[in-house]
Amino acid sequence: MTERLGNAVTDVPGIRVGHAQRTGDGWLTGTTVVLAPPEGAVGGVDVRGGGPGTRETDLLDPRNAVERVHAIVLTGGSAMGLASVDGVVQRLFAAGIGFPTGPPGEVVPIVPAAVVFDLGRGGVFGRYPDAELGAAAYDDASGAVAEGNVGAGTGASIGGLKGGVGTTSTRLEDGTTVGAVVVANAFGSAVDPASGELWAARHCLPGDLPRLVAPSASDLAAARERAAGYPTPMKPALATTIGVIATDATLTKAQCAKVAGIGHDGLARAVSPVHTMFDGDTLFTLATGDREAPDPIVFHALLDAAAGCVTRAVARAVLAATTTPASGPGGVPLTLRSYRDAFPSAFPTP
Repeated sequence: MTERLGNAVTDVPGIRVGHAQRTGDGWLTGTTVVLAPPEGAVGGVDVRGGGPGTRETDLLDPRNAVERVHAIVLTGGSAMGLASVDGVVQRLFAAGIGFPTGPPGEVVPIVPAAVVFDLGRGGVFGRYPDAELGAAAYDDASGAVAEGNVGAGTGASIGGLKGGVGTTSTRLEDGTTVGAVVVANAFGSAVDPASGELWAARHCLPGDLPRLVAPSASDLAAARERAAGYPTPMKPALATTIGVIATDATLTKAQCAKVAGIGHDGLARAVSPVHTMFDGDTLFTLATGDREAPDPIVFHALLDAAAGCVTRAVARAVLAATTTPASGPGGVPLTLRSYRDAFPSAFPTP
């Protein structure tokens, strides 16, 4: 790996990302859309969590017919948040983008999706992303990727800390670009309980993160005391980390599925425990095909880069998140503290 460009999934040419969110008045949720080029991209998926909420994942099975997808939606709202996909589908259809079924204009947009559980975190359980929010995320799509408390990361929590959206990229020695965008919302923790350090930090590259040191003993003690004092209803019951890996390589659907699967290895370096029965951890892959098909050595490097991008994106998501007032199950008020606020001593002054 020789270069990281802008360190965002949109460094893959043709990939765009948009966010939309609602906060206040019982809301704390949002939707993120990852748009492929108009002609679509070859897609793959790997679902590892025990409680997934998804759409169109069967279509990505290499045994099935449709090769290309036109967008991936990552959304809050659990299964009800899949309503947001309709807004993205409507926008794509209006633009004439989709799987051709007949004369010009007769297209069906192919939009797989996955959800995180954030219901009730804004105070009202029934607040979830709808088609209007999905359309707003589509309209927001650009080459710049906001991180932290945005889109599907708006109501995210990770191991009791505030989660969010993170993104990274890498360029391989042959020029192939690989990137990832992840919504970190896990039952497990991003933090080593013995040291307070991010599990993912040791796998990050220069420039990914600000300078970090091990948190002080007093910060660790305070964090443990807060966690021990949480009433049972405040402990996270349902979660899920989801994301998209993208590359400009030419890959088959089977290869895209392999990339998504290896991406989960990257997730396992950043979250512990991972893939629990309380998570629906799901990763997608998009291959735009702008570059030639990789030989076995380059494909190996691509897999390694994909896992690394996911690990690093989780770390960036956690550090980009900001402290947020929220609600636990049953409306119990709580504060989702950011890593920065929970462990201020991890950020030394210059």
